[in-house]
Amino acid sequence: MRWLIACLVALFLVAPAMAGEDPYIAIVGKDTGANTFYMSPKYTQFLYDETLYGIPLAGEKFSTNASLIQPEVCDTLGTITGPGGFDDRGNVNAKISANNQGTFEWKIHVPKKPSGEINICIQCGILKPNAWAFEGYNSVLLCAAETGERIGAGLCVREEVDAGQNPVINAALPMITATAQAGIFSPFYNRTTPPSFTLTAFRNPSSYDLTTRDKVMYDSESLQILDGSEDTRVLLKSCMDKCVVAKLPVTGQKNAKGETEFDLEAGDLITVKMSVPRDNSVDIYCHQESAKIMGIGEAWY
Repeated sequence: MRWLIACLVALFLVAPAMAGEDPYIAIVGKDTGANTFYMSPKYTQFLYDETLYGIPLAGEKFSTNASLIQPEVCDTLGTITGPGGFDDRGNVNAKISANNQGTFEWKIHVPKKPSGEINICIQCGILKPNAWAFEGYNSVLLCAAETGERIGAGLCVREEVDAGQNPVINAALPMITATAQAGIFSPFYNRTTPPSFTLTAFRNPSSYDLTTRDKVMYDSESLQILDGSEDTRVLLKSCMDKCVVAKLPVTGQKNAKGETEFDLEAGDLITVKMSVPRDNSVDIYCHQESAKIMGIGEAWY
């Protein structure tokens, strides 16, 4: 009997730890309201109704300088219903076309306290210039592209390169800025001016070393602060996820800008901005759910 009582006491004492950790995926807007065209059954398991835990949707937003009037070019089953009209399974997109600059920005609350590194995953439709005008919903099957691609003469032609020549136009690649801001459950929250800092990414692949000098992180072969600089360029492939691995913030750690990190809590706001340079060589279509925040977090139960 004493043995049984001891086991029961031990069980209750460790119950909080047994709550464990589980994956989460977050988007702009209510996470369980995600468009299932973009989510596999595997992913939908990890979408949570954050409002049930008191996390407000206010503050979450998708913004862009481009008009939000474009089709979902990643849906090969879509149909054109008339001039400027379309019917597909995706969200309405915005397009930044070749030789134009612009921005896409997503503000997303983390639905639970992150306990591991944070994946910032971006998935947009990328087409060779003017493909949609000629091929419509067949564009992605005939004219799929990647950012920084060298475009050849003619419709939907890739320019091949010789040995020793970079196949990627570096100056045409979008750049990423990512910040974290304290939310209402954070002990660092201030209603007037919530504190924020710039996230730092682990380069992938790399040694994953945390490079510091006088306890301040610096950009290296393994680290890069996500400040929208040239070293934050990303190469996106049409309709496929590109993930940047952000280091889990730690209270008191200083980043390469001298900003002080703090531990993230459920409800903290992650802002991801993708800046497209004027040298952009392709047509980029993005929408509200093109950016996802993904990771492992402390379970709610």
